[in-house]
Amino acid sequence: MRNYELTFIVRADLEEEAIDAVIDKFTGLIKNNGGEVTEVEKWGKRRLAYSIQKQNDGFYVIVNFKAEPAVSHELERVLKITDEVLRHVVIRKEE
Repeated sequence: MRNYELTFIVRADLEEEAIDAVIDKFTGLIKNNGGEVTEVEKWGKRRLAYSIQKQNDGFYVIVNFKAEPAVSHELERVLKITDEVLRHVVIRKEE
């Protein structure tokens, strides 16, 4: 299994429960596909450098996890079609 870091920005106009639901959705996706979530950091609401989908603020979340490469591909696919996520990036961390 490889180490990955997922950083994504959730729409800041959502309720806190909705933001937690989005986070749970992706951590659950990792766990259900055989991955292991090692850390979840909620950075909170921050001003964006530029407007994304008419949003000026976003809720930043960082998830560190271990998984096979297929899990990161599935995660990318689901992130792209989730309307609550403004931007995301999955990077492979060095061992």
